[in-house]
Amino acid sequence: MKNFTIHYCLYFFLALCLLSCKKNYIPYYNKVNEIDSIYRLANNPKLAVKEYRELFKKYTPKNQERIEEYTTYIRLADQYHEDFGGKESLYHLISLLAPYGDQYKSYLTLFNKYGIDNNTVEQKIADWKKDLNKRLIDSFAIAFKRDQQGRPFDTLQVKRNVEKNAQLFKWTFEKYGFPSKDKIGSFPMLTLISHMSDSKTFYPYLETKILEYVKSGDCPPLDYSLLVDGNKFTFGKNTYYGMGRSFLAKIDSVTVNRHRKSIGLPSLKHTAILKRDFFKKLKEDESHSFE
Repeated sequence: MKNFTIHYCLYFFLALCLLSCKKNYIPYYNKVNEIDSIYRLANNPKLAVKEYRELFKKYTPKNQERIEEYTTYIRLADQYHEDFGGKESLYHLISLLAPYGDQYKSYLTLFNKYGIDNNTVEQKIADWKKDLNKRLIDSFAIAFKRDQQGRPFDTLQVKRNVEKNAQLFKWTFEKYGFPSKDKIGSFPMLTLISHMSDSKTFYPYLETKILEYVKSGDCPPLDYSLLVDGNKFTFGKNTYYGMGRSFLAKIDSVTVNRHRKSIGLPSLKHTAILKRDFFKKLKEDESHSFE
């Protein structure tokens, strides 16, 4: 009996340690924003590579839309002949690119350069797809279709569907955790989450719970910011995280930037530069496709 009690206490202590040691990704996002500024604004890519290397020793890398910190790190490291971790790091990059269809093909030359052939890349992506949660994929495919029904004119149907989808989110959180790309692939989750701001029944729960997933690194800060701004503020009158600011005549950028930093979003100025560079690259890619 005594041994059982000791073992139980040890397991309980280990469980507490695991919970307490779980990474908070908001400092990660803020550090990424800082490093991206070193690269994009201060034009110091070599320093950015070194800073990213240290950050990725502490956190499993993400690859956020537009900022694309991990692809930027590997691309710059390769360009300046810096060590980025070789094949293991490239395998992780493949897993981050896997949800986005043929996007991985843009990196085949890089993969080949370090000894990863096309067949291996495609097999890695196929293996990644096998691990997706088919039940969740089907559930959220239905949810997305439901989300579009009645918009923008049948407000009663839209309200009913929002509540059904909010209930699906609650069920998913309780059973599977956040429906991240590693569970359901590339899905228009931002659209669904932003519409949950209209749920009268579940919004308070979702606001609290999704913030936990921002901290755990499962939910991008952008998704959460759209949820909160959509519920608490009316476009044209106010904004908390800066969403919908184009409709505002005046904005307190200092306060908004402080709010944005609290969840790991880049500043308003930094975001504008990211948007500019994103659309510039998009135009370049389109022009090359017609050559």
